[in-house]
Amino acid sequence: MIPAEKENRHSLPRTLEIGPAEPLYKRLPREDEYGKPLTDFMMIIPRLRTQPQHLIQETIHKIERVLERHSSIVVFADLNLKLNVLWVNVRPGPGNCWNLPMEINSEVPEALLVAQPA
Repeated sequence: MIPAEKENRHSLPRTLEIGPAEPLYKRLPREDEYGKPLTDFMMIIPRLRTQPQHLIQETIHKIERVLERHSSIVVFADLNLKLNVLWVNVRPGPGNCWNLPMEINSEVPEALLVAQPA
């Protein structure tokens, strides 16, 4: 991965992958920089990959804006267009795995939170 040119503490670091991507479980951070465990959530965006390129880019831009607004809690995000899946790692906190997906869904209504009943 190549870090982006513009990177500061208030924006998410951007990367450009070169070559085949490693499996998510190998790239996904499990702890933050202080050794505290992270939590995550997954969203499915049905039929995203079949949309015209300009709509895909618009959707990505909307998701990026939401993630940027929450850059203090977002540690890692991966959008897999082949699977139409968004995976986000966040710092644990009350409502982080509920409020952030709700905000993504308000910008991208077709994005659905994958959840399991307790």
